Amino acid sequence: MSVSNRRVIVGAIAASIAFVMELTLVPLLLPAIQDHFDLSIGQLAWVFNSYGVSVAIGVLVGGLLGDLFKATRVFAAGVVCFASGAAIVAFAGNFESLIAGRVLQGFGGGVFSPLIPLLLTRSSPLRPGKVLIVWGSVAGYVAAFAPFIYGSTLANNGWSYAFIIFAVVSLVALCIVWWSRSDHEPHSADRSIANYAQLLHSKRLWIMLTYVLCTYGAITYYLFRLPLWLADNAFPVVSVGVILSSMWLSFSVVSTLLRNWVDQPHVHIILLVAPLFIASGYPLAYLCPDFICVLFSAILVGCGLACSNAPSTQMILEFAPRGMGAASASLDITFARLGGVVTVAFLAQSMFSYAIFAVAGMSVVAFICALTAARKYR
Repeated sequence: MSVSNRRVIVGAIAASIAFVMELTLVPLLLPAIQDHFDLSIGQLAWVFNSYGVSVAIGVLVGGLLGDLFKATRVFAAGVVCFASGAAIVAFAGNFESLIAGRVLQGFGGGVFSPLIPLLLTRSSPLRPGKVLIVWGSVAGYVAAFAPFIYGSTLANNGWSYAFIIFAVVSLVALCIVWWSRSDHEPHSADRSIANYAQLLHSKRLWIMLTYVLCTYGAITYYLFRLPLWLADNAFPVVSVGVILSSMWLSFSVVSTLLRNWVDQPHVHIILLVAPLFIASGYPLAYLCPDFICVLFSAILVGCGLACSNAPSTQMILEFAPRGMGAASASLDITFARLGGVVTVAFLAQSMFSYAIFAVAGMSVVAFICALTAARKYR
């Protein structure tokens, strides 16, 4: 592997850290944002979902442009939008500017995020699954400690510092990738206009996208609802940070353990296990609402995220039609975000106990999709 390719891997992983930290820290910050702007639960759901909707739109744009133009240029444009939006949120003075910043941030994150796995797999064509797992585990380790560190240090100083961190980390990532762009531009064949109708005929791809929709829908709702439910039950911010950190730490540890499995046929077994972890961990937070049980619940959900994250992306890229890697990666993230948006929208004002049944149903659908994809994969 050339030095240039190593730099691209480092820069892409750094960008993913900023993207994942948003997912990690924002749920922890929701109660503080709600209090600062005096928001209703419906308005707070829009703060959360406006980012998810704009990510879903941005990934379609990023996937299309990533197959037509130079990936690093599209990546750079997305990072600039993401950093600008994060800065607007950090200094927002009212609800409207808060939403505007979230929309711009989400759109930028959507543009550059589908290019991360594409840049990584192009930089390591011999072991694509391993580099994807390394990506997930490194970003996860950083994100795992972010809620705890932020909750125990900066939380009392305000929620806006987190968005400044998002902007700084993403701009550093941009500098690293842009520095190495000359040796890492895609071949001209990858930038030709593809026949996007091929996507509609790839049954295995759509099976995996349904899998992603269900697993990420359940996990995203968990991240949205759990901190609010814990705050309602008088859990201190530090405890909530520890619980969220344990979820990301378990995600990182399991991802690391899976790094030598994902480039082998074992990947279909990993996909089958993910919804089982999610479905078994989800009810614990409600049925036994003490610190230890909620902590174990977060660990199980984190294991489910690890088993569904890189393996599902690897399968989607494998099932992608030729020359349409960026478009398929963008659909991967679109379905993940849409799953979260739809689930949060429908269940935001539901009782936590009712949501358990919805998550169980989504886990069953995901398991069936993984079982079907596994048969086709063999």
